[in-house]
Amino acid sequence: MYDGHIHTPYCPHGSADPLTEYIERAIQLGYRGMTFTEHAPLPEGFTDPVPDNDSAMEMSRLPAYLDELTSLKKYYNSALTLNIGLEVDYIEGWENETRTFLDEFGPRLDDAVLSVHFLKQADHYYCLDYSEEMFGKIAAVFGSTDQVHSSYYRTLAQSITSDLGKYKPKRIGHMTLVNKFQALYPTETSFDREIQGILQLVKTYGLELDYNGAGLSKPFCKEPYPPDWVIEAAVEQEIPLVYGSDAHSVKGLGQGLDSIHTGSLTVPLFLNRSE
Repeated sequence: MYDGHIHTPYCPHGSADPLTEYIERAIQLGYRGMTFTEHAPLPEGFTDPVPDNDSAMEMSRLPAYLDELTSLKKYYNSALTLNIGLEVDYIEGWENETRTFLDEFGPRLDDAVLSVHFLKQADHYYCLDYSEEMFGKIAAVFGSTDQVHSSYYRTLAQSITSDLGKYKPKRIGHMTLVNKFQALYPTETSFDREIQGILQLVKTYGLELDYNGAGLSKPFCKEPYPPDWVIEAAVEQEIPLVYGSDAHSVKGLGQGLDSIHTGSLTVPLFLNRSE
């Protein structure tokens, strides 16, 4: 059992559960490996669009995060593979800053996830997964729910094809995150073609997919990111899949595992980018 998407007490919108509690619980669950992927600091000069400005770890805390995980990685070496990672935001228009950040800190990472949380409209950015109320406001700004989905998949495609340098993350995070509030804001048209296009890009660029169980716990989503039909299509194309709990607390470890489709999947026991 390997979990490639886990948050930490360094997350300003998560829990204060200590890293050691995450690791000890992972061992109890039978994990053979795990990657901590805290939200990487947002680029200097980028304004966090959420009300509490808490989307990501502060830059001032990043050295402590890396140092603490380095120490714990050595301490728990005999118990499981512990990888040091980040969840890096792809933000349209901020590619150069993101590349510079990865050039500096990428050498200290074993693994990483590249995700889209922010959508650009004119000169403004919007966080698509903050709350159902904010999603409704975004849909109004963009013109419709369908326009939000269209913007999301366009931005996701850009994240895959963008040049973020040598240390660009190899795994695309929760590729259908835009479905988080789908029960409240259903689309009028299907985005299957766009999703198939994303899968083709992931395959072409030799990337992996985050098989994210968090969506199953979201009351207006009720499915993993991405859903089963997308996973089956990814398996057919031999796209590597890595389970991620996307836990923001110790109790979130392993979420979704009882419900996600695993009949045709091979979930890696471990993944270490440093080897």
